[in-house]
Amino acid sequence: MALFETISEDIKAAMKARDKVRLDTLRNIKKVFLEAKTAPGANDTLEDADAMKILQKLAKQGHETAETFIAAGRQDLADVELAQAHVIEEYLPKPLTEAEIEEVVKAVIAETGAATMKDMGRVMGTASKKMAGKADGKTISAIVKKLLA
Repeated sequence: MALFETISEDIKAAMKARDKVRLDTLRNIKKVFLEAKTAPGANDTLEDADAMKILQKLAKQGHETAETFIAAGRQDLADVELAQAHVIEEYLPKPLTEAEIEEVVKAVIAETGAATMKDMGRVMGTASKKMAGKADGKTISAIVKKLLA
């Protein structure tokens, strides 16, 4: 089942369970998915890969907003944002550990024949594609820099 249909089914389940946080979060996800489907050039389709990118963006925004609320002394609002981010993260693949990321980066370096920092762009491009949705770009970049230095 496509991610869009899964979200729609989970909205029904959240309604039945009277889970307000989950319901609000899933409705927001569906709204963003619908906007992506109806965007110019989308041909009224939304691939799961694109949906995953949207979910990653929403989860990241939720965490950043929560950090802002915490810095402003509004823990009550931060708790709501974090709860919504956790619901979104349930639909994302399990992130790789730093050790797993390092293994993939080492394989990419061997595959591309990279040796110096000048090759970082090539390594980053390939590594980012291989770990799309499973690793943060900042983490990948830090590991690539460490291995090429």
